[in-house]
Amino acid sequence: MFYAQCSGRLFFIFVPMKILMVCLGNICRSPLAEGIMQDKINRAGLEWTVDSAGTAGYHVGEPPHKLSQKVALHNGVNISRQACRQFCIADFRDFDKIYVMDRDNYRNVKQMGGEAWDGQKVSLILDALYPDQEKEVPDPWYGTEKDYHFVYEMLDKACDKILLDLRQLSAKKQ
Repeated sequence: MFYAQCSGRLFFIFVPMKILMVCLGNICRSPLAEGIMQDKINRAGLEWTVDSAGTAGYHVGEPPHKLSQKVALHNGVNISRQACRQFCIADFRDFDKIYVMDRDNYRNVKQMGGEAWDGQKVSLILDALYPDQEKEVPDPWYGTEKDYHFVYEMLDKACDKILLDLRQLSAKKQ
């Protein structure tokens, strides 16, 4: 963020951020996280971008899981236009921050990154709320709609905190 003054008024300008959400298949958790975060960013009037990816390529090109879409829409977030993709090394170059849903995804991203690995960019998404506790977002894939609502609530709270933290970080960079 930097400050600009015009006609005696002080304006705050935020540096654009690029955020990536990662889970296993990019069909349940990370599409929800992408949609929630992008909605919060849009409401804040920021020109940041969010994407999501999976460490596995099981569902490349598919839309998010029908229950992820249903729960997101129930909360006013439309994720139906998203398409699953697999995480790649270029994501380390292209994104400022990468949030993973669990420790397995963290290990997979680290392994897939090879020499491009940047541990400063990658963290468990729930670290925003519970630093150093290594809490994970459970995979609702085999669960019921109730499990998807539970995951949505977890991600919604984490994204609120992430937005706050990244805005502060962006301000410090200026």
